[in-house]
Order: sequence, then structure tokens, then C-alpha cells
Amino acid sequence: MNRESYPNERDVPKQSLGTKRYSPLGQLILARLREFYREPEAIFWVYGFPILMVVALGIAFRNKPAEQIIVDVQRDAAEETKVQFVCNALQKDETFKVQVNDSAQCRLRLRTGKTALVVVPPSSSEGDYEYIFDPTREEGRLAQSKVDDALQRAAGRTDPLPIRMQTVQDPGGRYIDFLVPGLLGMSLMGGGMWGVGFVIVDMRIRKMLKRFLATPMRKSDFLLGILFSRLLFMVPEIFVLLAFAWLAFGVVIQGSLPALVVLILLGALTFAGIGLLVASRAKTLEAVSGLMNLVMLPMWVLSGIFFSSERFPEAMQPFIRALPLTPLNDALRAVMLEGTSLPQLWPQMAILAGWAVGSFVLALRWFRWN
Repeated sequence: MNRESYPNERDVPKQSLGTKRYSPLGQLILARLREFYREPEAIFWVYGFPILMVVALGIAFRNKPAEQIIVDVQRDAAEETKVQFVCNALQKDETFKVQVNDSAQCRLRLRTGKTALVVVPPSSSEGDYEYIFDPTREEGRLAQSKVDDALQRAAGRTDPLPIRMQTVQDPGGRYIDFLVPGLLGMSLMGGGMWGVGFVIVDMRIRKMLKRFLATPMRKSDFLLGILFSRLLFMVPEIFVLLAFAWLAFGVVIQGSLPALVVLILLGALTFAGIGLLVASRAKTLEAVSGLMNLVMLPMWVLSGIFFSSERFPEAMQPFIRALPLTPLNDALRAVMLEGTSLPQLWPQMAILAGWAVGSFVLALRWFRWN
């Protein structure tokens, strides 16, 4: 039987393709794996760059002693004894770094952010102490509260209630512990969308998709092959990141590892599916780049990568929770920091599954070979 008699190779009977059964999905995944591991720069961006990011952010937000509060004391018309009283009271606490300047210098330093608070001692024994600070700056409000407490105690104030303070630094309560799950979610989002979207558009530009069209390959085989091959790259990337965070910063997983694996796989499928959808009709790298940024930017800002999404107004919360990265980050943090089980995370998993299935179905419907 002559294969040229068929208008499309997908119409060729299976027995004419040889005794070995042809598997488009398996062959495409194998080709993508070979292509990936032959590009050293791709290996760096997938496995090396996330580790460098964890190192940089881990060092920047590492646990360290409380920062000193810089306080200026204005001396122009104040009694010298009052100036000395303020300086002596604050210098007993290592938290404060005190400088004495004239009024012009104090205002200049306050305006340029070199000091958090200016204390103006009274010019007479019956005068009031004045605090000058910017209420829109958190360090200014904190400095005012701490300085006032220190001066009041130095003047003889006693607290009516006895107190006892205890400080803790348990694993799981540090900022790096909060940050790592957000970075995992960000890696899954970036790897899924950029890794899938750029590959498809690049194939479309190089006319490779038209060649696939002339093979006995269904559209679903091609899209699933791209999706699953990307999944094989992303999952090792996440576990390398987790291993490095554990070795370098002592980040531990409070919940079960299988639960974390399920969330990672679900998150990877979700963003790979969104990447398929975004690239289903884009014909240039510029077009897909713009679409990727349009989709990812709201999640970068709103979905709680570097800080909690609950900081945003309540009116925005329904929209924020509907973004796929938000439930993924929340679920990863729940497992890693709180030890939450998967059945308790069914709302987040339902949102992710909805995005994964919906995006793949739409991509399958709207995808074009050219």
C-alpha cells in the first residue's frame, strides 16, 4: 500500500507504520528531554538560577539582631541638663543610636531618612518634650513609641502590671521559612508558563509545527507531550530548591512529603496548562512575551510570594484568591509551615484543578499549528 495515496499521514492504517507501535506522545517527550539536556544554559536557568535567588534572598532576610534606631536630639534652645537627660536615658539601651544636632541639621536628617525621630527637650524645667517624626514611616512611629517609653522610665514611671518577656526563634517562624514556599510557587509559575509558551512559539516560528501536522500525531498528543516533558524538568528543579533551602538555611517541612509532592505536581500541571493556552495562537516571541507578562504580573504582585496577600484590602481578596498562584502558595505554606493534610486543602486544590483542566481544554480547542 502506497502511503502517498493518503492526504495526511494520520490517515495511514496502523499496520502500515511498521511492526513497532508508534507513540507520538512518548517520542515527543523523549525529544524534548534530549533537546533540554543538550543546552547547558537551559540547565542553569532551570536548576541554578532558583538556587541563586534563594541564596540572595536568604542572606538579605536572614535572622539578625534588631536594627538600631537612630534618634536625633535637638539642642538649640533646650536646657543642657535636659539634653543630657535624653542622651543618658537612650544610651543605656543598645537599641538606640543618639546624635545631638541643631534644629536645621535635625530637620535635614529627618527629611532625608538618616534619622527616624527628633527629640526636642524643653527650654525650661516645666516645658514639654516634643517628638518630631513622619507618621507615614513605620520606623518613625516605632521610634516614637520606644523613645517615649525609655524616657518615661528614666523619669521614674513604673508599670502597674509585672511582665516577663520570652523570645523564641523556632524553625518555621522565620521569614526565610515563609519565603521558600512562595519561591517554589513562583518557580512553578515561571517554569510552566515560560518553559511551555516559548517552546511552542519558537516551534511555530521555525515552521516545526507544520512538520508535526504532517505526522500521525493528534493535537492532544502534541500538547500533552509538551506539558509532560516540562513537568519532568520542573519537579526535579523544585526538589533541588527544597534540598538547598534545608541544607543552607535549615528550612524544614512540617507536613508530609507526599502531600507536598501532590501540590507540586498539581501546580506544575496548572501553570503548564496556562502556558499552553497563552501560546496557543501567538505567532511571535514579542507577542507571547507580552501575554506572559500580562498573565504573570498580577500574580507576582498579589499572590503572596514575598509577603502575605492578606495585606491587600478585603474588597480585592475574592479576585486574589481566584488567581492560581494564590491557592498554590497558601497550600504550600500550609503543608510546610503548619503540617496541614491534603483533605484540609481541598478548596485550594479545587481552584488549581479547575485552572489546569480549563486551560488545557481551551488550549486544545484554540491551538493552531501555524
